Amino acid sequence: MATMSRVAMLCIAAGSLIARGPPANAQSIAELYDKAKAEKELVLYTGGPAATHEARAKLFMQQFPGITVSVTGGFSNVLNAEIEKQMAAGALAVDMAIFQSVQDFVAWKQQDKLLAFKPEGFEHVYPNMRDPDGAYEAMSVSVQTYAYNTTKLSAASAPQSALDFLKPEFAGNVITCYPADDDATLYLFYLIVQKYGWPWMDKYMANKPNFVQGHLDVSRSVASGANIATFDATSTVWPFMREGKVNVVFSPADETPVFTATGGIFKNAPHPNVAKLYLTWLLAKEQQARTGSFSSRDDVDPPAGFQPLASYKLGNAYREFVTDTALIADLRKRFEAYTGPPVNKGGVR
Repeated sequence: MATMSRVAMLCIAAGSLIARGPPANAQSIAELYDKAKAEKELVLYTGGPAATHEARAKLFMQQFPGITVSVTGGFSNVLNAEIEKQMAAGALAVDMAIFQSVQDFVAWKQQDKLLAFKPEGFEHVYPNMRDPDGAYEAMSVSVQTYAYNTTKLSAASAPQSALDFLKPEFAGNVITCYPADDDATLYLFYLIVQKYGWPWMDKYMANKPNFVQGHLDVSRSVASGANIATFDATSTVWPFMREGKVNVVFSPADETPVFTATGGIFKNAPHPNVAKLYLTWLLAKEQQARTGSFSSRDDVDPPAGFQPLASYKLGNAYREFVTDTALIADLRKRFEAYTGPPVNKGGVR
C-alpha cells in the first residue's frame, strides 16, 4: 500500500501565522452588498446536514433584503459530480459550494475553475486551511471525537482509545460511517491503522460493528441507544450532548482527526458578487462565533463547553491526506473489502 508521509500537526498558535494585514483585494460588506443587489440571488451547494446551511441562509436573507439564497444540501461526493456535469455542459448553475471534500477545490483550482477572492478576515484563517491565492478557504472546522450514550454507558466505562472499542462489551454496539464512502471517516480509520496496524481492523470487524451513510445518522443512533458508542462523532452529536443523551470524549491516547468544510466560488458563477458577499459574511468573526462549531479563524473562541483546538491531540493533515489520490484509492478498496458497499443509507435531514 502507498504510504503518505505524516505531516506534522499544525501548531495552532498566533506565532505560526503569516504577518497580519488585510488582503489587498478585500472589499467591505457594504461595498459587496451594493454590487450584489443587481444579481438578486445565490445558488449554494452544501455537503452534510442541510438544516444548518438553510438556517444560515435565512439569517443572511434577513440581513440583506432583496437577495434570495437557494441551498441544495446533500453528500459532497454526490453534489461534486453534479457540478462537474454542469461544467462539462458549459451550463454552470451553482455559484459556490461548501464541501468537506477539500480535494475537489484543490482540483478545481488546478483546472482554473475557481475565482480567486480573499474576503475580509482571510489572513486569520489557519494557513493549512486556506489556499494562498484565495481560491478556497475553510468555513468551519470539525473534529471526530468519541461519543457514548449516557444511559447505556457510564463515564468510568467510556472508551479512551481505539483499543477500547475492541472490548466484548462493545460487540454489535458501535457505529461509524462507511470508511470507503466518507472521506473524513476514511482519514479517521487511516490514523488508527497507521498507529495500531491492520490487525486492529481485523479485530474490530470481528466485534461486529455497524455502519451507515452520513454522520447525522451516526449521532442519532448513539443518542437513541440503538448503538452505545462511536469514535466517529462530529458536531452533529453536540445537540444530543446538550440534551444529556450523549457524552463526548476526546481521546487522550489517539489523535482526534480534524477536517474542514471548505468553501469556494466558481469562476463562471452566475452571481459572483452575491457569492462574494455570502462568503465574506460567513467568514466574518461575528458569524464564525455563532456557528456553534470550531472556527477556521485564529481569533474566534471555541464553542461553549470545549477547549481551544490546540489543547487537544489532533490529527491535522486532512487536506494532504485526501489529495493523495493513490493512497485514497487503495484505502477505499481495502476498507470496502471489510465492510462491503454502503447498504444502510443515511441522509442530510
